[in-house]
Amino acid sequence: MAKLRMSEEEFERQYAEAVRRGEERMATEPQAKSVSYDRKTNRLMIEMENGSTFILPCELLQGLAGAAPEDIAEVELLPYGNALHWEKLDADFSVAGLLAGDFGNRAWMAELRRKSESASSDLQMSSTVASGKKGRSAKNGKRCKSA
Repeated sequence: MAKLRMSEEEFERQYAEAVRRGEERMATEPQAKSVSYDRKTNRLMIEMENGSTFILPCELLQGLAGAAPEDIAEVELLPYGNALHWEKLDADFSVAGLLAGDFGNRAWMAELRRKSESASSDLQMSSTVASGKKGRSAKNGKRCKSA
């Protein structure tokens, strides 16, 4: 297999571009100041540089759901405050991703949506049955019109 060679000029160009992109991200992406784990509630608390705090249930995060509290507590805030890392759990999340609601890969997120929709449907059904108004709207108790 042939070795790929890069000229010194090309290396310098790519390096300068990478530095520029890194500086741009540092100026525009949200940054955390600290992160802590509350064992009682099984939640992460991320304090942001702007003074806001983001609280997140650990069971929503791929790789943390079902993990031992002592392992979750070993969360590290990476330099520049842009990511969280768990060495033992082999889990990493960007702060920007968490704020955007990205808690895992596509399959994980699809499963979270499915569970959420199922729970919502179950809640609506139990509300209807509990009110004893089968065939009526759970929202206002009025009869639903048939098509």
